[in-house]
Amino acid sequence: MSNDNRNFITFAVIAALILFGWPVIAGRLFPPANPPVTRIEGGKTKVVPNTTAPSPSTPAKTRDLKAVLGESAGQRVAIDTPTLKGSINLRGARIDDLVLSDYKETIAKNSPAIRLLSPVGTADAYYAQFGWQDNGLKPPSTDTVWQASGDLLAPGKPVTLTAANGQGQVFGIELSVDDQYMFTIRQTVVNKSGAPVSVATTGLIGRAQQSKDLDSWTIQIGPMSVHDKKADYNLNWKDVAASKPFTTNGGWLGFTDKYWLTALVPDQASSFAGQFTAPTGQGYAADYARAATSLAPGKALTQTSRFFAGAKEVRMIDHYSDNHFAPMLDYAIDWGWFRIIEKPIFYYLDWLFRMVGNFGVAIMLLTVTIRGLIFPIAQRQFASMASMRAIQPKMKALQERYKDDKQRQQQEIMKLYKTEKVNPLAGCLPTLIQIPIMYSLYKVLMLTIEMRHQPFVAWIKDLSAPDPLTPINLFGLLDFVPPHWIAIGVVPILLGISMWLQFRMNPAPMDEAQKQVFALMPWVLMFVMAPFAVGLQVYWITSNLLTVLQQKVLYARHPALKQPVVK
Repeated sequence: MSNDNRNFITFAVIAALILFGWPVIAGRLFPPANPPVTRIEGGKTKVVPNTTAPSPSTPAKTRDLKAVLGESAGQRVAIDTPTLKGSINLRGARIDDLVLSDYKETIAKNSPAIRLLSPVGTADAYYAQFGWQDNGLKPPSTDTVWQASGDLLAPGKPVTLTAANGQGQVFGIELSVDDQYMFTIRQTVVNKSGAPVSVATTGLIGRAQQSKDLDSWTIQIGPMSVHDKKADYNLNWKDVAASKPFTTNGGWLGFTDKYWLTALVPDQASSFAGQFTAPTGQGYAADYARAATSLAPGKALTQTSRFFAGAKEVRMIDHYSDNHFAPMLDYAIDWGWFRIIEKPIFYYLDWLFRMVGNFGVAIMLLTVTIRGLIFPIAQRQFASMASMRAIQPKMKALQERYKDDKQRQQQEIMKLYKTEKVNPLAGCLPTLIQIPIMYSLYKVLMLTIEMRHQPFVAWIKDLSAPDPLTPINLFGLLDFVPPHWIAIGVVPILLGISMWLQFRMNPAPMDEAQKQVFALMPWVLMFVMAPFAVGLQVYWITSNLLTVLQQKVLYARHPALKQPVVK
């Protein structure tokens, strides 16, 4: 078998492994793109129901949300802010009814808003509760009906809940909320008895179900905490029951979904003990307790904490972190290893979006910026390629002369590089630089709620999801949904074409097997990239087209690259 045929077979095997093994690797290393928000049926675009929304069917032991809320309607304080709507249940003093009014389940105009918190008794019960440890204090129980100072909690309009235990202590919970997603909780105990009591405030988040978002190696979904000035991404749903408590001075704990977050933020000036538990049949819980303080007769003690419940908007989360309301709350967005690159990319991309009003166009402008920044490096790459091409005959001669002495062959080739002042790795630099940029953009598209449901043009209604339009079913005219591994969308096909154009602009390799490899590579990569978010594909297409334009310019400066290699 000739070397050319052997090389081609080797490439074919590698290409097959990439094509069929990539979904397994991607499922582990890369979180999947958001599910498509539309599908094409009969040539028309239709909205897809939100698969992460609560199921309309509920288990036998749970009840309908409207029925549960209706039963307690007379015992509720309304919550009304520019971003939140809901209510507080006076029975147990629970924040258990919260809707994010700025975010919809689907892109349909009549789509309901995202529901974050729901009361106990519903299938997706999810709530926050604040109280005190029972160290002889006898605090109000979960069945206590508190008295409220008003019937509305809004920015600038706090509400105080009060209750007594019949043993000389009066308890108060003052709740206030800003115009975003941060609640401030001031818990007060007045000791009217004749003996000191031990006071230790607590906070709890209860959650009946796991998140419907998929947890992955690169994006934390589920229980999360910050303690000892470090973000803990190591706890998964299955590990909660066996997890250990922690004690820290400053930090927070709660549950994070892909786009939503609930977090308990105790007073950062004092230590607290935090833990995650999985009570049998009751889902999951995150709770904390402050160190106990002795309260003398006739005295009062007030302790303050905060509770975040809302969307993980980058600027807003950073604002809370920077102003020390909740230090390191920004780590709820799992930027990962390339945080130092991803956040600047997000802020620049978000600024471009605010300027042009279309995220697809903003991604294209981002690409132009990146290609402009690395153009000087590309110039050196082409100069290196020209030098490498010029010394190809000498390299072939050395390889032939020392074909039986590989060590001597490598020594002579390295000496040739040094003599001709050629760096064989210089041509790889622009590609290596783009790898962290590509991955960072990918994480930005996957992580940030600002990209959720952002349209581009025509049928592309969500840049954070794969392309829903495919010729496999004649663009939706045929009544079947093809398997995802062959449902190559129009945008991935355009990506393959752009890569083919770019490869055509490259100097033709001397080796015939390499020519065949480069001829097939664009189409292999097209299949690999098809399941990724359209926004990432738009970046790559734009980058490829700019590369073609750049190559035309650089070929004019280095005409030797277009000349046949002298043998």
